[in-house]
Amino acid sequence: MGSKNGMLEIMRGLSYLTQVGLSVAAPIILCLLAARWLQNRFGWGSWVLITALLFGLISGLVSLWKFLMLVQKKASDKPRDNK
Repeated sequence: MGSKNGMLEIMRGLSYLTQVGLSVAAPIILCLLAARWLQNRFGWGSWVLITALLFGLISGLVSLWKFLMLVQKKASDKPRDNK
C-alpha cells in the first residue's frame, strides 16, 4: 500500500509543478502576443511590448502567489502521519 501512496505523492508533485509553470508562463506569453498584435494592428511603438511584459510578469507572480497560498493551506489542513 505504501508504494501506491508514494506514486500518488509523485503524481501530485508533478501536477503542482506543471501548474506552477503554466501559472507563470501563460500570462507572460499571452500579454506579449497581445502586445505584438496591437503593434501590428495599430502601429504602436515598442512601449507596448515593455508594458505587456511588465503586466505579464506581475500577473504571473500574483497567480504564483495565490497558487502557493492554496497549496500551503491544503498542506496545513491535511492530517499528518507521525510514522
